Amino acid sequence: MTSITRRGLTSEASPADPSAVWSRASIGEWLRSPVAPYYLVLGAATLLTGLGLVMVLSASSVGSYAEDGNSYLVFLDQLIYAGIGVALALVASRLPLVWWKRLAWPAIILALLLQAAVFTPLGLDAYQGNRNWLSIGGRTLQPSEFGKVALVLFGAMALATKRRLMHRIGHATIPFIFPVGIVLLGLVLQGHDLGTGMILLAIMVGMLWSAGLPGRWFVGVGAVAGVGLAFLAAGSANRMQRIQVWLGDICSNPHVAGCFQKVHAEYALADGGWWGLGLGQSREKWGLLPEPHNDFILAIIGEELGLPGTVAVLGLFAVLGYACFRIVSQSQDPFTRLATSGVMIWFLVQALLNIGSVIGMLPIIGVPLPLVSSGGSALVAALIGVGLLLALARSVPGAAQALGGRPATLRRTFMAAPSDGATVSRTQAGARGSSRSSGARSPRSSRARSTGRTRSSATSRAPRSHGRRR
Repeated sequence: MTSITRRGLTSEASPADPSAVWSRASIGEWLRSPVAPYYLVLGAATLLTGLGLVMVLSASSVGSYAEDGNSYLVFLDQLIYAGIGVALALVASRLPLVWWKRLAWPAIILALLLQAAVFTPLGLDAYQGNRNWLSIGGRTLQPSEFGKVALVLFGAMALATKRRLMHRIGHATIPFIFPVGIVLLGLVLQGHDLGTGMILLAIMVGMLWSAGLPGRWFVGVGAVAGVGLAFLAAGSANRMQRIQVWLGDICSNPHVAGCFQKVHAEYALADGGWWGLGLGQSREKWGLLPEPHNDFILAIIGEELGLPGTVAVLGLFAVLGYACFRIVSQSQDPFTRLATSGVMIWFLVQALLNIGSVIGMLPIIGVPLPLVSSGGSALVAALIGVGLLLALARSVPGAAQALGGRPATLRRTFMAAPSDGATVSRTQAGARGSSRSSGARSPRSSRARSTGRTRSSATSRAPRSHGRRR
């Protein structure tokens, strides 16, 4: 019977070594180990990024060819940004926590300056009602995406410093909320990007909750936030139309005003059914569903990969959230706990807003699916967030020692490969060992060994018997 062991695939499960088989107990033991959060973050982020690249290629190929005559244009841009993001994530994962703390102030100042720069000549004209992009060197940059990383770092540093004063609202909110958070949020909302503003607000509220702010303060914060969101929604005809479409159940067909994108996303999920149409076989990406490779990439995943594809995306985000929870629960450092909470809130709230918009549980908000949707700034910022999570996971007690004690795969390969001389000597030693362990021995050698044992026994007994005779 073939079984999966820690050494790989074996043809027979060894009953003498039950610990070698991956049982429920052994998996639970590994999940409780200090290195489990590190590998869970690394695995979930890698799979989400890889799936995102594949689906961006599939979802954007038709639109890229129609607009530029090259089916791979959007995909190649995304691949370049993925390479940049992975390189930055590797660097970020190796930074000690003391350096992350030192980067908090420079990061938030740079984020505020870049966000303010969108209202200068460097800023692009309004794009779909938003003005949150910069044009630098022929490339576009969305500063608000990097503002999420900066806000998490600054909030973790500020709240960790004041952890003994969290019962006093002035110390809890200054300088994290007032003035830094409010100024950054105001600049983003001034650019009419309500979706990113909601994520920044969720990060601030969630980190205050994680820091231990008394619950009574959240009643007032929630009331103020609700009034503010209602005011912003009422000030935009486009947002009010989306809310009416969401609440009014008026989308009987895609030609009703405001229903085109919502209905075609539902068509994509319905066409996919249980098992999907197959990779690359989407119908909605042929000019029907707007933004198939960006905000609505989950609809294309459901159409091509079916229910298993969408459930896999949900499961990977659940694994990412579980890994963050484990880092928070195992770490004793306040900065680590708060920074991990901030990144977890960022990823999960943004994923919730995107998925809810696609499946119709929320009005269309217009935020990308983290690590999956097309968009260079969003992908690079999210990968920097993953690098931060890996650095925080390495700081868990016992994790750095366990990770440092495991040689890399390439190093283990070279250690296992013997040199030529060592190969010859090991071969000869193996041959001698085989001849000694062989069951077919010659009679002469057997008699010689038995004679040697007899003489040895006699020699060892002779002094003892001579001593007794004396």
